Amino acid sequence: MTISTLVDTNVLIDILGPAEMDARRWSLAALKQTLADGPVVFSAIVWAELSKPSLGEDALARALAWLRPLCEDLPFSAAYPAGSAHNLYRMRGGRRERTLPDFLIGAHALVAGHRLLTRDPARYRSYFPGLNILSPETYPLGDD
Repeated sequence: MTISTLVDTNVLIDILGPAEMDARRWSLAALKQTLADGPVVFSAIVWAELSKPSLGEDALARALAWLRPLCEDLPFSAAYPAGSAHNLYRMRGGRRERTLPDFLIGAHALVAGHRLLTRDPARYRSYFPGLNILSPETYPLGDD
């Protein structure tokens, strides 16, 4: 059985830039394992969050080419669940900054049937209870 995994931005940042060693180690091992399980998926939202003036798009694509990612646009059917989850978050007193992209990523994974690989599972777990989330707590890995 092939299992696809949408990768959250924080996992990719761990392997691309300065990160705490434990986070980098887990993220790299988790990416290798999910790649062995099936396709790794990047969303357009994650790709946008990775853009940095110091690293051009071609260099970014080369750095991540070993993952052979499937690059997906945001499914239209993910927009409403993302907005609904974001509205619920705001009604519960959540702060506005940097939240909508997370909800778009979570809804994309959910409606497309992907697992989500992230180091920040709490928000996704709270607002997308049906989403299969791989995180350090739920997906422990030994040293590479």
